[in-house]
Amino acid sequence: MVEVKLFSGKSSEYLAKTIADYYGDDLGKIQIHRFSDGEMQPVINESVRGAYVFFIQSTFPPSENLMELLLMVDAAKRASAGYITAVIPYFGYARQDRKDKPRVPISAKLIANLLQAAGADRVMTMDFHADQIQGFFDIPVDHLKSEAIYIPYLQEQDLSNVTFASPDVGGVKRARVYAKHFGRDLVICDKYRKRANEVAGMTVIGNVEGADVILVDDLVDTAGTLCRAADIILKKGAKSVRALCTHPVLSGKAYDNINQSKLDELIVCDTIPLRGKSDRIKVLSTSKLFARAIRNTHEHRSISALFVEG
Repeated sequence: MVEVKLFSGKSSEYLAKTIADYYGDDLGKIQIHRFSDGEMQPVINESVRGAYVFFIQSTFPPSENLMELLLMVDAAKRASAGYITAVIPYFGYARQDRKDKPRVPISAKLIANLLQAAGADRVMTMDFHADQIQGFFDIPVDHLKSEAIYIPYLQEQDLSNVTFASPDVGGVKRARVYAKHFGRDLVICDKYRKRANEVAGMTVIGNVEGADVILVDDLVDTAGTLCRAADIILKKGAKSVRALCTHPVLSGKAYDNINQSKLDELIVCDTIPLRGKSDRIKVLSTSKLFARAIRNTHEHRSISALFVEG
């Protein structure tokens, strides 16, 4: 069988090492040289000729993380790698997936073009902000779902009094997966914004009286939406509010917002390393899921078989 090589970018070494451990292999040898002006030059220090190569790198800010991934892919392509997969646990710029106002870029499409131009044959990621981003690629995309991690976790909890909630209308499909799987009710928080990262108003659609509410979202940035939703849900009579958010972007005053909020707990995945501390944040690992997906890709087995059906 064709040899598999796993490599990591600098920003995702913490995750890539555990993925490699679950996979049963060591990370490949790669160095990132720096010129005095800051330019990067990745150097792969072992042969990748004819190999299945997987580069593990989330593309959260700074943009150098994306540039590093593109350069690593290009290096492998020029070294005659047999098949190159970009493993991107958190796909940055995914929120810019459409023209919602005049004269703005569709940044997610541009990133897809760049990955393909660099030489990626496949992309593996988790929880796109919008599923249709897969259509921006002309190469296969393995879109892993965090439900495969969260549902087994929740099955160990007492959900007899739980109601699931979406913090906005756009996330209803995501929250419905959990409500359907566990046979629980679903409510929706309808919000509107005056500008990015600032919620102007919010209304709860559905009954939360006496319920333990679990909010479900794909990412948490400043945490303004989650904290506002938690406040309103509790005012509507809920007993408690927790949240599941795959990607802990947690920028700006996010940690202060969470620590001062009425959220009992925020459960996130390790697609992005935490940059601060909060006793209310619990991190679940994605490494086992990514390791299994990498193995299934190499062995030409189903990826969807790894998901928990809703």
